Amino acid sequence: MNGGFRSVHPSVALLYYAGLLLFAMLLFHPLYLLTELAAVAVLLLLQGQGRPLLRGLPFYLLMAGSVAVLNPLFSHRGSHILFYFLDQPITLEAILYGLMMMVVLLTLFIVFISYNYTVTTDKFMYLFAAAAPKSALLTLMAIRFVPLFQRRLHQITLIQRIRGIDVGTGNLRKRMRDGMTLLKVLLTWSLEEALQTADSMKARGFGLRKRSAYGIYKLDRRDVALLAVLAVCGLVVLGGWLQGYGKIEIYPRMKPVQFGGGEATCFIGFCLFALTPLWLEGREKWLWRSSQRNAYLSATPIKTGPHLMSSRSR
Repeated sequence: MNGGFRSVHPSVALLYYAGLLLFAMLLFHPLYLLTELAAVAVLLLLQGQGRPLLRGLPFYLLMAGSVAVLNPLFSHRGSHILFYFLDQPITLEAILYGLMMMVVLLTLFIVFISYNYTVTTDKFMYLFAAAAPKSALLTLMAIRFVPLFQRRLHQITLIQRIRGIDVGTGNLRKRMRDGMTLLKVLLTWSLEEALQTADSMKARGFGLRKRSAYGIYKLDRRDVALLAVLAVCGLVVLGGWLQGYGKIEIYPRMKPVQFGGGEATCFIGFCLFALTPLWLEGREKWLWRSSQRNAYLSATPIKTGPHLMSSRSR
């Protein structure tokens, strides 16, 4: 189903995800980061993308959790020493900073998952093909390689496992040799297809003259209103960040977190920015269920007969 936030104009989706990425890197505050993480996760669930999210969640937790574990081991800044590990101090500030970076990485991972689902390839080309067609195509092909390599590696692993080539069995030397064999097959397959793609593009005359652009997306009143709301809320958050809101100081000594009127205004603007797609998705689901309920009631036959007549009519 392409309703809800996925049906908005591509410029609205681009502004939203660009703002999320920018705020995830600028706003170093647990309240803002957890709000953004929860908002994007709920958006994926409402869009029916809960299974892909859960499937990749162990990898994301491993990557982000490694930062939380390694930061106290390599960074010994901070004034509150908790204990010593291998004669090196483990400070409270280093642990908190590692946890904050873990939340930042998790937020970025989940934002990219939602971006890949909402901003499709045709929307990306619509936004950038007219201004920079070659750069847009190169960027799109580079982004496409990551999931493409994963699918191909899975196919190659299943096929080579029949021949006894498996990185999950045997000693370390055999696993390394089998892994290099799988990698060689993957690179050969990808390079061969890249040559075929280049020959096909050359035969079709790509790059001989200026590329024309055609767009099927039109800005309506809803899109203009969403652009205005996101722009105003984003400017409010950026203004608050320039005044020092949305940040906590951990090194060298963690300062107490204060939440005053300016911080509350900045946080409200951030919530409106992050939760706008959830309102669209919730409204879409409510309208869908209401239409189904009304259709069911209208299709239910009304029984009539002598036993329904009143005593006056008798």
